[in-house]
This record gives sequence, C-alpha cells and structure tokens, in this order.
Amino acid sequence: MILLVDLCYREGSLGYEEFVLPVARIVEKAGHAVRAVHYRAGPGTVPDDAVAVILCGTPLADTTFLSGLENFSWLADVRVPVLGVCAGMELICRVFGGTVGPGEEIGMTEVTVLAPDPLFAGRESFPAYELHTLACTDPGPLRVLAVSDQCIQAVRHPDKPVYGVMFHPEVRNEWVVERFLSLAGEKRINP
Repeated sequence: MILLVDLCYREGSLGYEEFVLPVARIVEKAGHAVRAVHYRAGPGTVPDDAVAVILCGTPLADTTFLSGLENFSWLADVRVPVLGVCAGMELICRVFGGTVGPGEEIGMTEVTVLAPDPLFAGRESFPAYELHTLACTDPGPLRVLAVSDQCIQAVRHPDKPVYGVMFHPEVRNEWVVERFLSLAGEKRINP
C-alpha cells in the first residue's frame, strides 16, 4: 500500500481533488493499493502495510501545513521511501533543517539534473509543470539533485530514502512517480 498524505488546509478541500487524486490515479495505474489521509488525521507513524509515502501538493496560497511541523515528526525516523511533491518538498526541507522562502514559478520550466540518482536515471534535463510561490531556499543537509533557473527542483536526504520535487509530476511527468514506486518496490533506493 502507498500512503498519500493530503497537505491541504482542511480535509475534503478542493485541493484534494486537484493534488491528491491525480497522484492516486498514477499509483493505482502502477498496480499499487492507495490510502489517503489528511495530515491532521495522521499518520503520526507510517502504517506497517505502507511500502512508501507520498506527500502531495497544495494550492498556491495553502501553506498551513508549514505552521504545524509537529504533525510530521514521524519523518525523522521514517524507514520507507518518501516522495514530497511541491508542498511536500517544502515540508521535507523544513523538517530536515532547511529553509523555505519566496520562490514563484507557474507553468512549464526546464529542470536540469545536477547529480546522478536512480529517480532521474538517464535524464539530464526535462520540462516540468510548476505551481508554487515558495521554494526551498537552503536545503540544509539534503542533497540537491536538480534545479531550474528559479530554484531547487529536487532534493534527497543523504541517509534516508526521502525525496522532494518542487514540480508537479502528476501533471506532466508521471514517470517520476512511477520510477519512485518502482525503486521503492525493488528496495533499490540507496543513498
């Protein structure tokens, strides 16, 4: 089972339909069961039957999740692979000691891969859809994997199978979610 975490300001918001359901469709199409939870309702810990976690994006002005970092203390000890999408990457940056600040991109942008990683294997660059007004301004201990002209686009924890991407792979780059799921299932996500 893949656990999807809804980071929107309230459970059942329109953001759920825009940012969680498209990811759920990709996960189900890849043959995985899905469970979606709102961050305020859980998880607290990752359920035993979860093989990976995806922290989903939010609408532009929806940053409520950043004022409740205590809801995400479980990330520090997570043992399954995690992929943070947009707001999820902002959250990962904050939880692991990085900073988030102004950084607006809306629409298509070119993402340049800086460091080799199984998630982007064989790609040097690719176009991606952006929808954010905040960005990771200092990744702290996280390794920067990709950038655009405007900001950091992908990070990875140096010791844990934790990734963040600033772009929205559910819009134009489903292969990123599929690759993450494949690597998580194969237990091949190694730092």
